[in-house]
Amino acid sequence: MWIYEKKLEFPVKIRHRNPKLAKIIIEQYGGPDGELGAALRYLSQRFTMVTPQAKATLNDVGICVPK
Repeated sequence: MWIYEKKLEFPVKIRHRNPKLAKIIIEQYGGPDGELGAALRYLSQRFTMVTPQAKATLNDVGICVPK
């Protein structure tokens, strides 16, 4: 059994809002050229690969597994 605590590893204290910076950060993660889009493309392309090594490589890149 485990206990779920919704707590950040490193607490964040926001003193001033910066909408421009927030927009840039959101675009980098979820925009068309963002990290999430790239990861999902790698993960979907792995299903078309023929060799297990190619599938494993795309899977590792898609979920950011360091070697």
